[in-house]
Amino acid sequence: MSKTSNNDIFSSTVLGHPSGLFVLFFTEMWERFSYYGMRAILVLFLVSSIGIGGWDWTSKEALALYGTYTAMVYLTPILGGYLADKHIGYQKAVVWGALIMTLGHASMALEFNPIFMYIGIGLLIIGNGLFKPNMTSIISHMYKDTPEKKDGAYTIFYMGVNAGAFLGIMLCGYIGEKVSWSYGFGLAGIFMLFGALQFYLARGIFGDVGKEPDVSQKDTPILEFEGDRLNPFTQVDKILIAISAFIGISWIINDPISKIGGTNLLEFGGTDISGYYILTGLILFFILLVTRILRYPVQTRDRMVAVVIFAIMTVCFWACFEQAGGSMTIFANDFTGRVMSGSWATIFNVLNVTITVVPVAIITWVLYKLFQNTFAKYSLSNIFLASSFVIIWGIIFWMLNRNFNSKAYIVEYQTIESVENKDGESATTYTKVLESTQVPAGSKIVNKTTTIIEPGDIAIGDKVDIIEVRGKLLYLTGEKATTAREKVAAAGKPSPILKATVQSIKENEVEIGATWFGILNSLFIIIFAPLFSKWWESKYNPSAASKYGLGLILLGIGFGALAFGSMSIESGAKVASVSVIWLVLAYLFHTLGELCLSPVALSYISKLVPGRMIALMFGVWYIAIAIGNKIAGLMGGRIEEITSEASMTEFFLIFTVVPIALGVLGILLNPVIKKLMHGVR
Repeated sequence: MSKTSNNDIFSSTVLGHPSGLFVLFFTEMWERFSYYGMRAILVLFLVSSIGIGGWDWTSKEALALYGTYTAMVYLTPILGGYLADKHIGYQKAVVWGALIMTLGHASMALEFNPIFMYIGIGLLIIGNGLFKPNMTSIISHMYKDTPEKKDGAYTIFYMGVNAGAFLGIMLCGYIGEKVSWSYGFGLAGIFMLFGALQFYLARGIFGDVGKEPDVSQKDTPILEFEGDRLNPFTQVDKILIAISAFIGISWIINDPISKIGGTNLLEFGGTDISGYYILTGLILFFILLVTRILRYPVQTRDRMVAVVIFAIMTVCFWACFEQAGGSMTIFANDFTGRVMSGSWATIFNVLNVTITVVPVAIITWVLYKLFQNTFAKYSLSNIFLASSFVIIWGIIFWMLNRNFNSKAYIVEYQTIESVENKDGESATTYTKVLESTQVPAGSKIVNKTTTIIEPGDIAIGDKVDIIEVRGKLLYLTGEKATTAREKVAAAGKPSPILKATVQSIKENEVEIGATWFGILNSLFIIIFAPLFSKWWESKYNPSAASKYGLGLILLGIGFGALAFGSMSIESGAKVASVSVIWLVLAYLFHTLGELCLSPVALSYISKLVPGRMIALMFGVWYIAIAIGNKIAGLMGGRIEEITSEASMTEFFLIFTVVPIALGVLGILLNPVIKKLMHGVR
């Protein structure tokens, strides 16, 4: 593919690496910004009240769509990688993928219309398939003559991934929650567009790398050891692949359609066969896997069995880990005490400034170093990149200023007191008086108070509008109140707004956004990744099975923290104020588990299977992750059902016991797996 020599690519360097690597760094950073920024607010938007711009979906409905989306973004890269390899080349795939994702975010910004939301999600899935696999392919070809520098290149690139995720969750999440869901979705699209333009205008820096499909490689597979042999797909294999793939994809798509739209494509004669349908697909896929593995020679067969064991662990890991964007976000929003007062508010604000400003300052310095080397030749690309950072710094200072000026307003509103007799006992209830409520004559009015956290200039005695969302009372600006009235009127519902009066004000109070906790994963990765890298390079480097087992155990411990912390939540409760420390601990242990399992997964695949099969097995691995993501949506969607029948603790105990048990089993199977790997370490 590449006519450009390695020396040409390394002629312009930043921090000892080609300048082109940092073009990829920033392109990937903005793509991850858009992906994680949108993901951070998707579920919250769907389950939020119509009065604040949401869709009033149940958790089951929201997480059905979320699970399908996150599953599909791991399936389409299989096709995207194939198209780039055989037909369009990596560069065009990245550009087209980025532009399609930009259109997807733009469509999602029009969230008032469900059609635009679904079109947007579809475009994001397609664009991601073209973009995701081909960025790393460009890096691989850039370093084909200098493999000793490849690990360092991927480490730098991985930092771009985490920087984008960090900023996307923080800024899109904050704007989505505090200002407007549309603005949050739109911001993700703006930076996806900047990433696309920056890459397109600087693509000449890669020379011929990824410009056209690689047709130079021989099609004849290389047999790698004595006794190895080819195992071509039979006609039966191809039929099994087609049927199981059709069943899997149609089931993934049908799940949200049946739960949201009420149209179950897998219901016949009043009987839902979706369970039997997907079970059939899994059985066919298992038959395909077993029959193919049995046809390999002993060494290849054993190593493939080891890959299958790791794949099962991977499915379980992602099914639990991906609760971060679903049930854990709902837990943060509804059941976590996120209001910080006094010295705790100061500590949070200082911490927030530090973890926000320092990383962005470092990335800005890297941007400056890239400018020094590339501005003269790729000035327009650099201008778009610089503009994006000007916007980022502006939003950061605006956000931090709002937090520092945040106050607690104690407001008073009216309720109607009534006494009900049930089972021989009397109970007093208080019904909120909405602006649409017709108060019956003779009703007993009782004033209640609540606290709202806002940075605005509101004085004692001011009249304010508040609204109840999922058991919590939230403040509405004048613009939001007008929008709320319009939306509920369009839906044929009475106004949900309460009139309240400010009674007192407390200084130095701040409310942590529910999406803020998502940044902890990227933050902990940046902190602990170098330590884990040193561990893997030391003489104490654990075996593959031990890494997988330890990763699952750490993941389970994180959910154990949530299970313990939620013990005070009563069964069926809609809201609570559990300490934020439990979420922090959960994200810490989840990240430590991810560092044990995720970065080494593809490395072991590349070592365990013959080179001619790596692309195929990477595809299988993406399928395993996709299955895990879909299961995450299915399990997370039962949070309301399980907590109403049992408790929040029991819900999180499911995610505690299963991964820990599988992790312990993986460690116990270490001698068997080591034997199956035939010397691969």
